[in-house]
Amino acid sequence: MIATPILQSILSLVQISPRITKCLTGSSIDFVIQKILDIAKNVTNSHSETEAVEKLKQDRRMFFLFQRALINSEREIELAIIRDKENARTRDISIVNTGKRNRRADVMVIAAAVGLVMCLAVIVIYHQSMPGEAIGIISTVAGIFGSCLKDAYNFEFGSSRGSKEKDQTVASILNKIS
Repeated sequence: MIATPILQSILSLVQISPRITKCLTGSSIDFVIQKILDIAKNVTNSHSETEAVEKLKQDRRMFFLFQRALINSEREIELAIIRDKENARTRDISIVNTGKRNRRADVMVIAAAVGLVMCLAVIVIYHQSMPGEAIGIISTVAGIFGSCLKDAYNFEFGSSRGSKEKDQTVASILNKIS
């Protein structure tokens, strides 16, 4: 579980450096957040996350150094995300090999599909009597459910060809390192 000051600090860093959001995925998120905050503290020579964020907001040179350090560490972050995904797929395969079903995954996919259909149904049925703000909120929630389904399909069937090639390249690098 992520502590509130750490969460506030990472959200502040995301505001000043949106590129961070692409790293915040998977169950390795605690590792990634700590890595990003360590980079910020190291670059700014700060003792706390809050102090580091303030220095990055105020000093443009430190901000650029932070961006550079973040880019340099993206490889390590990407490797952590890939390992996390590999672990999840391995777990899923082992569940299937034992003759069981991954009910948790089934429930997640069904809930996302039902949520998407329900959001769309509410918009279609009540769009005349609903204010635009409500339609916007429901559309946003529908987009989140749709994104969950997209992630489930990417997990189950793999992602795009470019991502597969990247995964293969990273896997070969990992094999050489190991």
